[in-house]
Amino acid sequence: MLQQTQATRVSLAFRSFIERFPSVGALAAASPREVLRAWSGLGYNRRAVSLLEAARRIVAEHGGRVPSDPAVLARLPGIGPYTAAAISSIAFRVPLPAIDTNVRRVVARAVLGAEAPATRPREIDRAAATWMESSEPGLWNQAVMDLGREVCRPVPRCQSCPIVSACAFRRGGLPADPPAAPKTGRLAEPRFEGSLRQLRGAIVRLLTERSSASLRSLCSATGKPLTSVAEAVAGLAADGLVQAGPAALAGRPRGHVRVED
Repeated sequence: MLQQTQATRVSLAFRSFIERFPSVGALAAASPREVLRAWSGLGYNRRAVSLLEAARRIVAEHGGRVPSDPAVLARLPGIGPYTAAAISSIAFRVPLPAIDTNVRRVVARAVLGAEAPATRPREIDRAAATWMESSEPGLWNQAVMDLGREVCRPVPRCQSCPIVSACAFRRGGLPADPPAAPKTGRLAEPRFEGSLRQLRGAIVRLLTERSSASLRSLCSATGKPLTSVAEAVAGLAADGLVQAGPAALAGRPRGHVRVED
């Protein structure tokens, strides 16, 4: 849930989701329709389907117990190296750094005295593994994530840093012109209002409440033209989020689409 979504949005959804699916087995036994309905409001619905697929694999291949081995975790749907490291360290105390953008920046500065973009990823990985607190790797990972998000930002707030006295970046002297947040030319967040992503989400929500729907009815419900609805449905079908018949995939108004029960 935390992938590409703010924790404030996730916290309430997480509680209700866990109440609905209190175990891996309960989630694995659910239908895509049920999971997508419980996921509603978080966006990026492909993550919900990946989570369901991962739960089914865990039940089928691991007896319903989430594996602790990060290499095994990384082979599950929707889980890459970073998420696997975070799960294994926080849940199972496996001494493995979970290196996201924030952690990469902190490690590069604090240990290597350099900016992350100018440092080879393997150097940062090795430095993080050497630096991390192996007895409480989950706490270490979460602490460094927080440090990078709140203090060791692109423009660092060294005066607020709890490890400033041990920071190689600070000991070496801050650059004469530290990177400033750009005032112009910054890549804007992709527009959501009116976007294809918004339409995809609206279609998924509608389909979780209906047995099926035609493209024409989806156009009526969303207020979008047939070409846009057909494009969204084709993408959702390709991602495995919906099941669309040949007519729907051809963009015909009477073509039907559904979410698996």
